[in-house]
Amino acid sequence: MATKKQIILPFVVLGIGVAGLVGLSALKKPPEEKPPVDTTPLVSVKEIIYQPMTFNVDSYGVVNAKYTTEIVAQVGGEIIYLDPNFVKGGFVKQGEVLAKIDPSDYESSLLDAEANIASSKASLVQERANGEVAIRDWADITNQKPTDLSLRKPQLAQEIAKLKSAEASLNRAKRDLERTVIRAPYDALIEARDIGLGSYVSKGSMIGKVLNTDKAEIRLPIADREMQYLQAKGVGTSVNLYSNFAGSKHTWTGKIVRSEGVVDSKSRMTYLVAEVDDPYGLNTNKKELRYGTYVTAEVTGLKAGNVAVVPRHLVINGTVAIMDAEKTLRYKPVTVIRQDGANVVISDGLENGMQLITSALDYPIDGMKVALPEDRILQKEAEKDASELAMEGE
Repeated sequence: MATKKQIILPFVVLGIGVAGLVGLSALKKPPEEKPPVDTTPLVSVKEIIYQPMTFNVDSYGVVNAKYTTEIVAQVGGEIIYLDPNFVKGGFVKQGEVLAKIDPSDYESSLLDAEANIASSKASLVQERANGEVAIRDWADITNQKPTDLSLRKPQLAQEIAKLKSAEASLNRAKRDLERTVIRAPYDALIEARDIGLGSYVSKGSMIGKVLNTDKAEIRLPIADREMQYLQAKGVGTSVNLYSNFAGSKHTWTGKIVRSEGVVDSKSRMTYLVAEVDDPYGLNTNKKELRYGTYVTAEVTGLKAGNVAVVPRHLVINGTVAIMDAEKTLRYKPVTVIRQDGANVVISDGLENGMQLITSALDYPIDGMKVALPEDRILQKEAEKDASELAMEGE
């Protein structure tokens, strides 16, 4: 049989273990309570500002001369003179002599024509005298009515015709002599010269090519959907042209003078034509706008009134997300009157000062609470101050 000591010893050991566990539990600190996590989504906002706007329509084009003229020889002969400015890139004034053709043969032709005129006039005077003599002789011979032949009327008509032919030859000789001097048809830039001093040209030979410097033209393609933003389809409105010149960007002002009136079969664009006065600055001090320059254009359009401009991707199904005064997300329907690149123009639906939400949200719901990044910062600063005060109190 077990002794009394053997029976009591297990209970003593068990009691010591329980006492140890109780002591350890008393020494252990209770777990600290974690502060609640704020799951309110953070958003970025942009203030809505309504302001006046004028619709502008963008385009592009190449600067060309309004008039291009190919100069050809109207008479043949040897080139005996060339103007120093009659070179590629030279500027000439209207009426300035560009070249001269040897006039010797045409001066001789003019003398021949003048001599024929004198001879024809003399023959006509003589024939008229012969006609008067014939009238008197016929009256002395008979009282019958004379015939036209008897009165030499056919001969008189023939001499009149010869005089007119001589006069025509004289005019032609004068004109040919004048055409030996080749003049600029207007103030021009020389694009090409196809003759040299001493070369021979025949009638119809190419002399050169000139471009007018009074006005430049630019064809501007406009998409059909953009025409609604232009007054009177753009005709008569001003246009700003932009291009680089001598390494820097410059601006020129022009005017839309006409529409070509058809839709291009390939590009499906309507072309407006802009004009720029004195493109080379020959009569003014403005920067030259050289022919062949590629320019971007901004055509002045209709006045839109007070509108707001917002990024296009923020408009979803005709609505935008707004943060109201209670930091709540609200969807507002808006009226979009134009799409302008990455932005859209809104005429109605929003008010000045509204906070437009510009950041993306995973699951946006109308009426959900939102917060700004600065709100979260202020909250953390407040929690930090409270923690420091609690530590000081201990």
